[in-house]
Amino acid sequence: MKYFLDLAGFNQRQLGDLLTLARQLETNANPQALAGRVIALLLMNRSFHTVSTFQAAMARLGGQCIVLHPENGLEIEPDKPMRGRQHHAYEVLQALGGYCDVIGIRSHGDCNDLAADMSEALFRGYAKNCPTPLINLGSAVHHPCQGLADLKTLEDLEVPGRGGRFVLSWVYDTEPRPIAAAATALEVAASRGMRVSVLAPDGYRLPAPMLEKARKTATISGGSVIEASDREAAMDAAHVVYGASWPLTAPYGDRKADMQRRAELTDWCIAEPWFKPAQETCAYMQTLPLRREVSVTGDVLEGPRGAVTRQARNRVPVQMAILHRMMHG
Repeated sequence: MKYFLDLAGFNQRQLGDLLTLARQLETNANPQALAGRVIALLLMNRSFHTVSTFQAAMARLGGQCIVLHPENGLEIEPDKPMRGRQHHAYEVLQALGGYCDVIGIRSHGDCNDLAADMSEALFRGYAKNCPTPLINLGSAVHHPCQGLADLKTLEDLEVPGRGGRFVLSWVYDTEPRPIAAAATALEVAASRGMRVSVLAPDGYRLPAPMLEKARKTATISGGSVIEASDREAAMDAAHVVYGASWPLTAPYGDRKADMQRRAELTDWCIAEPWFKPAQETCAYMQTLPLRREVSVTGDVLEGPRGAVTRQARNRVPVQMAILHRMMHG
């Protein structure tokens, strides 16, 4: 396995194989499995959980982790004169390829060009210049490590796949976040054949190409994807509610318009009364970091339905599995 960039690039058998390995390593990690091996984390956007979970994963397998924060990011245009950035992706990645066995990159860019983000233009620029196995640590529209951890979490909780009801709900945040967490959660639920409802306020409808891709995946898997505006109807008989905040999509990338619109949506803070129409055992999931009492209330997080901490912890075993497969095949 040379690339781990997007869960859609793997079939269900391959993902199941990774999860089986993750469970084996979770209970019996070989501290010599990756002895002498090195991963470099190249973070154009900082992430507390990405760094800590990869450091833990490598440490448990006997490897080393280098963390780098390039100032102003990396230039990826091959013929553009470098005046604003200190480093070009080609030289940096070629050099790191001689230092490390795997490179992980986190870079979601400015999130102001929907067509470029949907095509992963920025990340494809990095991948083109990367001579070693490459892991996507979070881009504009993909977060595959979190997605694999979410898939493991759903299985740990014994949430039904085909026929299970999954609500992807926009939640209030004080500032726009990349769409990657929502897009990946949507893909995960669709791939399991779940009946997915996307609940969002006006202006925050997910991009049509993203919804269409998820619908095709769901249809193949025996599920469905619909958009919802009625909260109670969307929550009816739900097995999982997944909270995520993403930027204004109409228009996409207009930060001023986004801040004005979201200021009217502070009531999109998920609280226990939201779950009244849902299954009694309905779980709540959300990618960390989250804003307590802003995006979701403490009673949901700390109550029996809260699965957020489990999700975060599952990053370590699934990333151990990814690293093991990349370095040992």
